Formats: sequence, structure tokens, C-alpha cells
Amino acid sequence: MSTQRALAMAATHRDLISVADLTPEEVEYILNLTAQVKAQPANFHGRLAGRHIALFFEKPSLRTRLTFEAGIAGLGGTSSFVDQRGARIDERESLPDIARNLERWVQAIVLRTFAHATVTAMAEHAGVPVINALTDHEHPCQALADFFTLREHFGDLRHVHLAYVGDGNNVAHSLLLAAAALGSRISVATPSGYEPDKCVVETALQLAARTGAALELVHDPVEAVRHADAVYTDVWTSMGRESEAAGRQTVFAPYQVNEKLFAQAAPKSVFMHCLPAHRGEEVAGAVMDSPASVVFDQAENRLHVQKAVLIFLLGDGQNRFAARSAHVR
Repeated sequence: MSTQRALAMAATHRDLISVADLTPEEVEYILNLTAQVKAQPANFHGRLAGRHIALFFEKPSLRTRLTFEAGIAGLGGTSSFVDQRGARIDERESLPDIARNLERWVQAIVLRTFAHATVTAMAEHAGVPVINALTDHEHPCQALADFFTLREHFGDLRHVHLAYVGDGNNVAHSLLLAAAALGSRISVATPSGYEPDKCVVETALQLAARTGAALELVHDPVEAVRHADAVYTDVWTSMGRESEAAGRQTVFAPYQVNEKLFAQAAPKSVFMHCLPAHRGEEVAGAVMDSPASVVFDQAENRLHVQKAVLIFLLGDGQNRFAARSAHVR
């Protein structure tokens, strides 16, 4: 690839490594586009015609892999899945070399990995869009699907209060950033020592100052859940931290979302989980399987929101967003 071509590609492509890579206006645009994609999928078939996307996964996956593969196919594109569960992606050759190979073959890279530095390095060296399909630090596509689900159930997200209870992990990070971008209220309750990353919190607070969002970090799960419209939890032990599982069982036991805790939420509140869930651990079966549970709505919406992200990054989504923004101004 010539230097001129590489510079041209670098100047035009966008990545989705963090929710913070999107402006609040772009997050809103993607959610609006998601609604259109979900309501009339046939209208968007062909948006990725002639585009081939590589999926590199170092971690196991059900929802992320299938929703990306189905989404790409539904938009008329093709994909290749590379199973990296047996060896880290850069074990055989350097990540920059891999990125420079991939950019010559595919039009985007979807990467599900452990270290956040892996996906940021891929984005740095690849001249095509890179999408974070989960790292130990963030899970942006999940958070976008979650807030789309909340919008379906409650409407204006500026009036929604989301309570997150459990580990201040990758999902919590992306939820904080998405809530801040959308002007929502979010309360995060974690045990002491398991709070969200301070840099993520600072970024979310900066966004919230612009959008009017309200962010609360507490240690009392009842305080976080009281009167909330949605109660969200995740596994107590994320992939890669299995050695900590026994100790975490004791630390997180008071943070289980059971019927008693869920009763503190608003009368028409919903229960959320990114899945997979461990009934009897972070959530009681009676809550997980109750009519209030929207966990499978969240799972379905991963498909639609990822289609919207792909259109935004690869189709004409950015041009349409820019044109709309110019018209509004």
C-alpha cells in the first residue's frame, strides 16, 4: 500500500473502540438508525454489498458472534470468523503486521479480545474500521443495545434511571459512558475495591456536564436501585478472572439482584443482563425469568444496533449524519 493511500484511508475511516469515540449526537443518530433497521430490515439489504468483514475472537461468544454474522449477511456483506481462543491474536506475528495484512483483504475488523490495548493497537495500525466486540475494559455494542432497549420500553432516555449493581467491569464502563452521552441517570453500586475505572468515570462526568446526565457511584445496592426504571447486573467473575471466582462469591453476595432488592425499584421497572447469566449468583431465577425481564430483548437488539453501527462506519451513515447535522445547524 502506498503512503498516499494509507494516509487517505486513515483520514476517512472511523473506529468504535469505546462509546466515548462517538459524540452524543452520533449515539442518538445510531439509536434512531437502529429503530429504522429493526422496523424495516429489507430497506437496508445491500448497504454492505461487496464488503467483507473479519471477526477475530479470543473469547467465547454466542450473541456477539451470531449477531455480527447475521447482521453482516442481512446488510448484504460477507464475513470470515477467525477463532483465536487457542492462542492470542499476536502470538505468531506482531499486531501491526496482522493489521497491515487485514486492511488489504477486508473492509472492517470486529475484534473480541482480553486486553483493551489489543483492540486499540489494531485500530492504530489498520487502515479500515475496527469495532470493539468486547475487551476487559469496554463493551460498547452491548451498551448501545441496552439503551436502545430502554428507549423501546420507556421512550425519552433523558427521563430514564438505570441502576447497575455488581462489578465495575467493562459493561459498567460502557453503560456509564452511554448514559452520560444520552443524558440519562445512572446509579452504579459496587463493593469497595470494585468500582469503575476512574478515567472512565472522569470521561463520563465530562460528557454528563454537556448532556445533563446524572451519574452516581455508591456501595449500597438498595440506594442505587431505589425507584430505578431498570436494574442491571452482570456476572461477578468476568472471563479471564476465573481464579478470583471463589473470593468474589463472598464479596458480591449482598449484590445479588433478588426479589427483595428488585422490589426497591420503580413499579414498572425492568431487569437487564448482558448474558450469559448465572441464576442463583448475580441474579435470582425468580427475577431473571419474571415478566419484568428484558434480557432477551437486549440480546435481539444486539443484532439491530450492530447493523446500525456497521452502516454508520462502512455504509453511508457518516455522510447522512453529517448532512443531517449541517441541515439542523
